[in-house]
Amino acid sequence: MTDPAPAVPGPRTGPEGPFPFRQFIVKMHGRCNLACTYCYLYEGPDSGWRDRPAAASAAVLDRTATRIAEHAARHALRDLALVLHGGEPLLTGAGPLAAFAGRVRELVPPGCQVHATVQTNATLLTEERLAVLADAGVRVGISLDGGTAAHNRRRVDHAGRPSWPAAARGARLAAERFPEAYAGVLTVVDPTMDPVETYESLLGLRPPALDLLLPHGNWSAPPPGRTGVRYGDWLCAVFDRWWAAGRREVRVRLFEECVALLLGLPAATEALGLAPFDAVVVETDGSIEQVDSLKSAYPGAARTGLDVFRHTFDDALRHPGVAARQAGPASLAQQCRACPLLRVCGGGHYAHRYRAGHGFRNPSVYCADLQRFIRHVSSRVAEAASAGSAASAATAAPASAGRGSGGRGSGGGARARSVARGSARAGTVSTGGGAS
Repeated sequence: MTDPAPAVPGPRTGPEGPFPFRQFIVKMHGRCNLACTYCYLYEGPDSGWRDRPAAASAAVLDRTATRIAEHAARHALRDLALVLHGGEPLLTGAGPLAAFAGRVRELVPPGCQVHATVQTNATLLTEERLAVLADAGVRVGISLDGGTAAHNRRRVDHAGRPSWPAAARGARLAAERFPEAYAGVLTVVDPTMDPVETYESLLGLRPPALDLLLPHGNWSAPPPGRTGVRYGDWLCAVFDRWWAAGRREVRVRLFEECVALLLGLPAATEALGLAPFDAVVVETDGSIEQVDSLKSAYPGAARTGLDVFRHTFDDALRHPGVAARQAGPASLAQQCRACPLLRVCGGGHYAHRYRAGHGFRNPSVYCADLQRFIRHVSSRVAEAASAGSAASAATAAPASAGRGSGGRGSGGGARARSVARGSARAGTVSTGGGAS
């Protein structure tokens, strides 16, 4: 039995109605060559993938491309993210991925830029496949749990063999030979692993960006090892290592967007903030669904009953589940609406709020961890701003008699603003577990 779609006061509406989709996650292949022991998609409560085709047909892909272009035209989108997903999308081959991205670009209105990314476990990456993707303007995001074999011990194939040797080869090939097509690495936090060691091992893979994702869990199926603020402490330790470097070694989206939100700038992430959710999934059979992360809650949680052959993406915008995620604070629990961290936290990841019998109108199961993390980042930003103001005052004082001190703050304060501005400009997509 499945829980009903959450009741909300109504969809977020404005002069032009609900907020349009800007992230289109297309399941190119519905199976995976790995059997990661913690995978919420294949090991979780929703087994709907078993009833779908292994790969998306040409008819599904063509209709999906048409629907994406239709949505882009209707809402005058200037850019959109196309995430080629799975399973393991490279089981389809690099050619079909490149061809589909090309078809979407061909159909969208002039002036709409398509940012195409494939999210892969990297085990099937070869120089030839990377060349095909790079030539087609498809960037490569890689899912790994760290930069060593030990970190990736749970990422095994269907025979139980470690995936790390092949994944490491693929990741290094992307970094060394195709850096322009290397989008970054997505990592699920494992609190049993040393946080700084994990972060520094990932730096060895030279990713331009890093997404740190909390494992999917909820109040009825808590995440592994959740005691105290273990996950929050882990994130704080990595943040301090990243912040103390004094230079941007890698973009860490969670960190940059937390800083941006603390400084009052816009940020777009599923994990933080109150920005309307704008992602939608097309399954291999053409079904239009909400993001995969909801499947960690209960069977059918992501289902809409829509498909690309009979329905538009505007039809999906009117689905109660999508409306709930675009309703802002109105869809949140009372505790969240009263929380001083609301504007930054945003209630946390939607899937993490679920409780059987009560739906999603609850604080995140990671509420304490998020408070720990956000307050910690806030204190570091405040320290940097204070240090920057002091440095600016000291520099300006000797010159005040001559030319005044109209300059901006320096040091840590300037760095905080730079980090936040970079996040606001980036507009990147957290593929894999972030977007889905």
